[in-house]
Amino acid sequence: MSNFQLGLIIAGGVVLAAIVAFNAWSAHRNAPKRAKPPEPDGAAEPALRQEPAFDASGASVESPEGMGGGGGSGSGTDPSFEGHTVDLRDAMQLPVPPAERRGGLDPLIDAIAPLVAEQLVSGDAALAALPPTRRAGSKAFAIEGFNETTQQWETPVAGQRYSHFQAGVQLANRVGALNEIEFSEFVVKAQGFADAVNAAADFPDMLHEVARARELDQFASDHDAQLAFVLRARHAAWSPGYVQQNAVRLGFTAGAIPGRLVLPASGPGVPPVLTLAYDTQFALSDDPEQSAIRDITLSLDVAQVHRSEQPFARLREVAATLGEAMDGVLCDQNGTPLPAMTMDPIAADLELLYDKLDSRELSAGSLLARRLFS
Repeated sequence: MSNFQLGLIIAGGVVLAAIVAFNAWSAHRNAPKRAKPPEPDGAAEPALRQEPAFDASGASVESPEGMGGGGGSGSGTDPSFEGHTVDLRDAMQLPVPPAERRGGLDPLIDAIAPLVAEQLVSGDAALAALPPTRRAGSKAFAIEGFNETTQQWETPVAGQRYSHFQAGVQLANRVGALNEIEFSEFVVKAQGFADAVNAAADFPDMLHEVARARELDQFASDHDAQLAFVLRARHAAWSPGYVQQNAVRLGFTAGAIPGRLVLPASGPGVPPVLTLAYDTQFALSDDPEQSAIRDITLSLDVAQVHRSEQPFARLREVAATLGEAMDGVLCDQNGTPLPAMTMDPIAADLELLYDKLDSRELSAGSLLARRLFS
C-alpha cells in the first residue's frame, strides 16, 4: 500500500469521526433539557403534591368544561399596548376543579323562592325529597333549609329540623343568562320538593328574573378576563421533568390533570392563583423525558383570584424567572414575543377591573364572583 493510499484512508477516518462527533453533539444540543439529579448531600426537590380539592357537598356549581367569555357570548377585557394587543378572551381551556361548598343562596346572583312548610321537617325527609340533580339546564340549582337549632340557612342535613326552606337558581354563569326554559325547570323542581315536604312555594315573576339574569350576564361579559401567556423555548426543548423541576422551585404543585401545575392561593379550599400547563400527551408518553416541550402556557383567571394575592404581578415574576432559568421567551397566544414594558398597561387595566367588580359586590375571588364566573 502506497503512502498516498494510506493518507487517503487516514483522512477518510478523520472525516468519518468528525461527522459522528458532529451528529452526537447536534443530537445532544437539540435533546430536551432534563431535570437535574438531586444534590449529593441528599437535598431533594420539594415533592409535587396534588392540587387542593374542594368540598363537593352543598349547593354547588358545576362549571362547564371550557371556560369561555363571561356569561357566554360577551367579550372579555382587551388591554392594548403599542404594537401589540392581548385578547383576554383568548384564554386557555382550563380544566375545571371539583365544585366547592358555596356560601349559600344570594339574591344578587340567584332567583330565590321561599318554601314555607306546614310543620317542622326533618333533615332526613328533606334529603329524601331533594331532586336528583342540582342543575336547571346549565344553571346551578339549590335548596336550603333554615335550621331551627343553629338559626342558619344550610343544605339539609340528616338529624336536623327545618321550619322553612328556600329554593334558588343561579341567574348567570359563563354559559350565559338564565332563560325561560331553565326558569321553568327550576319551578318544576322546587315545586316537586315543596309538595314532598308539604310546603307552600312563592315563586318570583319569571320575566323579571330573566331580565335580571340578562343584565347580570351583560355585566359579567363586560368584566370577565382570563389571561394566557406562552413561554416558548429559544433553543433546546424541555422535558416534562425539567419543566416541573423549575416550576416547583417557584411554589407550583401538581394539578389533577397530567401536564398541569398550579400555584396555590394563600388560603385553603380556593382556586389556584396561576396555572402552568403543557400538552398532556407529553406527560402521558411512555418515556416523558424524551418528550420535547417547546412551549408552556401560564394562565390567570382574574375573577377567581382575590386581588390581595397580586396574581398578575406573580404571573410576571414567574414568567421572568422561568424565562431566565429555562432560556425561554414570553409570547402572546399567537407566538409574538412580548417585551416587559407591554405588561404595564395590562396591570393598570386589571386594577380598574378589580374596582368595578368591587363596586358591584362581586369582588374577584369572592364566593359570588367564583360562582358567577364559572
